[in-house]
Amino acid sequence: MNATSDILSDIPAESHAAAPATISFGQRFYWSVRREVWENGSIYIAPAVVAGLILIGLLIAIAHFGLHKDSIDFAGGGANNHMRGVYDFPAMFLMVTSFVVAFFYCLDALYGERRDRSILFWKSLPVSDFASILAKMTIPVLIIPMVTFAITMVTQALILLLGGAVALGSGLPANALGLQDPLLPASVMLLYHLIIVHGLWFAPLYGWLLLVSAFAPRVPLLWAVLPPAGIVVVEKIAFNTTYFATMLKYRFNSGPGGAGTAAKSLHALSWHDAGIFLVSPGMLIGLVVAAAFLAGAMRLRRSHGPL
Repeated sequence: MNATSDILSDIPAESHAAAPATISFGQRFYWSVRREVWENGSIYIAPAVVAGLILIGLLIAIAHFGLHKDSIDFAGGGANNHMRGVYDFPAMFLMVTSFVVAFFYCLDALYGERRDRSILFWKSLPVSDFASILAKMTIPVLIIPMVTFAITMVTQALILLLGGAVALGSGLPANALGLQDPLLPASVMLLYHLIIVHGLWFAPLYGWLLLVSAFAPRVPLLWAVLPPAGIVVVEKIAFNTTYFATMLKYRFNSGPGGAGTAAKSLHALSWHDAGIFLVSPGMLIGLVVAAAFLAGAMRLRRSHGPL
C-alpha cells in the first residue's frame, strides 16, 4: 500500500488527467469540406446523371442510325472533327451542369443551415466561421470542378470504348473515331478550364451567392438576382451608361475575347493564353472581390442565427 502511494506520488500531477486532444486547422477544414460533400449529394449525382443520359443518347443513336462517319461526327465539319466531337460534347455538357450545381449549392449553403436551424449545432462545434466559409467556397472552386473532370474522363472513355467496339464490329477502320489525335493535352486543358475558369474566374459570383445565402430572409434567388439587375437599370436611367452590365458580361464571358468560354474548343486553347488569363487583372481583381464577399459572409454567419 505504501509502495503504491510512493509510486503515485512520483508521477506529475499533470499526467493524472488526460491532455485534451488538439485538432489542427487543416483537420477541421478537411472535415468541414467532407461534411459539405456528404450533405450535398448533387455535387456528384447531377454530373453522373447527365453523363448517364449522354451515354444512353449515344446508345440510342447508334441503335437507330447505325455507326458511320456522319453519325459519330458530333461537332460537324467532316472526318477531321470526329475526335473533337467525341471529346468536346460530353465535356461542354458537363461544364454547364457543374456551373448550375455550383450556383445553387452556394445559394443554399448558408441559407439552408438557417432555415432548418442546424446552424445552432454547427456553430457549437470547435470550427471557426473562417474554416466553415472557406470549406463552402472550396466546393464550387475546387471540388465540383474536380468531380466534373473525373466524371467527364470516365464518360469520354466509355464513349471511345463503345464507339471503337461498334466500329470494329461494323468493319470500319480503326481510325474512324479519330483515335490518332492526342488525348492528354486536351484532358489537361479541360482540367485547367474547369478549375481556373469555372472555379477561380467565377469566384466573385460564388462569393456573392454565399453572402446572399448568409443574410437573405427568404427566397435567396431573388436577393441574388434583383440587386445586380437594379444597379443595371438605375445606371441606365440615371447616367445612360452600361458599365456595370458590361462588367457582368465580361465576367460571364470568361475574360477577354471569351477566351475561356465553354463554347470554344478545348483544343484551340494554348498554354500561353492560359498563363495570361491566370494572371490577368480581371482574375486578380475578381479574387479580391470574392475575398471581400467571403469576409462579409463570415461576419453575417457569426452574428445571424436561424430563421
